Amino acid sequence: MTQNMGNQSGTTPVWAKLNGPEQEAVMNLAEEYRQFISAAKTERETIDLAVATAGDKGFVLLEQRSVLEPGDRVFATWRGKCMAMAVIGSEPVEKGVNVVASHVDSPRLDLKPRPLYEEADLALFKTHYYGGIKKYHWVGIPLALHGVAVKEDGQLVKVVIGEKETDPVFTIADLLPHLAREQMEKKMNEGISGEGLSLLVGGFPVDDGEVKEKIKHTVLDYLNREFGLQEEDLISAEIEAVPAWPARDVGLDGSMIGAYGQDDRVSVFTTLKAIVDLPAPSKTAVALFVDKEEIGSVGNTGMYSAFFTNFVAELTARIVPRYSELVLRRILANSRALSADVNAGLDPNYPEVMDKLNTARLGHGLVLTKYTGSGGKKGASDAHAEFMSLVRRLFNRHGVAWQSGLLGKVDQGGGGTIAYLLALHGMDVVDCGVPLLGMHSPFEVAHKVDIYMAYRGYRAFYEG
Repeated sequence: MTQNMGNQSGTTPVWAKLNGPEQEAVMNLAEEYRQFISAAKTERETIDLAVATAGDKGFVLLEQRSVLEPGDRVFATWRGKCMAMAVIGSEPVEKGVNVVASHVDSPRLDLKPRPLYEEADLALFKTHYYGGIKKYHWVGIPLALHGVAVKEDGQLVKVVIGEKETDPVFTIADLLPHLAREQMEKKMNEGISGEGLSLLVGGFPVDDGEVKEKIKHTVLDYLNREFGLQEEDLISAEIEAVPAWPARDVGLDGSMIGAYGQDDRVSVFTTLKAIVDLPAPSKTAVALFVDKEEIGSVGNTGMYSAFFTNFVAELTARIVPRYSELVLRRILANSRALSADVNAGLDPNYPEVMDKLNTARLGHGLVLTKYTGSGGKKGASDAHAEFMSLVRRLFNRHGVAWQSGLLGKVDQGGGGTIAYLLALHGMDVVDCGVPLLGMHSPFEVAHKVDIYMAYRGYRAFYEG
């Protein structure tokens, strides 16, 4: 049995408790994660990376198997934006499955269907922000464009501009302070409007006397030359403006990682790593990566969709000789889940919004969050005491450093996760993830120890 690393907020940082090989493992995983999070800047890119990893680790498409046996490793995707993976266990699936679920979407700026216009001899793209952002975060920084456009003939074209050193980048110019007196007197959430988040994309006119909007056409010429796109193709496109920088070490000691999209792709990475490294378990293990959490889990790729239920149904039909809806319902009700989502860490610059006794600290391990919600736990999935005990016991037995943490002071604000949607099936669920500083900003910060312990914790949950 490994050493009990059970660790409540306010105690010694976990790094000091680790031996040399464990510290090396932390740093090795962090480097692997840095490469992942630098490349996974959209939900589609995240799923593409997960599919590639699954294939490299012996997972096959579920549709390729008509019968499943213990040890089989399968996956399925939907619309390129969500994915489920499973390692079949030795116990009867009727006893339930162990689920770790995270989301692949992050706050960003989406191009509008008709984004391109010309004004003041400049070309710009109109955007619509996605998720809960502070709009002022997104001005005055270099941005890249990532996404896809589907042409009229159905051809899908991938678009990435701004990641190579030779690429141009984009930005939203901020108002100079010399003329910002009225702006600075506004509330922070009013200083920059949603309609003011337009990207600078061009400034040279085309050399064509017959063209009216010459600078706009310079942009269109570029899109046609590089990607074969026409202006109308942007109507059937999903192109996102995201920060044009890679993940970086933060701190003189390199103890932290700063990157865009760590909410919630740090959970995606650690869950993915946990399930691909998992030997054949007793209870069937499921990893779930869904879309649209940041805007309410809606749509046919969000947690409200039938994707998860359909995946478990497909598993069941390949395992249980006499499949029925009743069997499926029993499996779901007997299952257990971790809602793998990040939480807020204690920020020394903003201690007044936190209850320090019930707030996670960076470097103190994986965070167990009994409930989220706001205004009297509204919208929360409040984990039962019995399940909290079970998860705590599992982590302690496997030597996983963990801590308890909530989301700020009562009546300060709040938030939610997909936990309540998993709980609709009757299964026990608790939120469990990495604490962040600067959540929902273009450069979120996570501690390398906490990332490592998330991987260890999710794997421990699968192993039982």
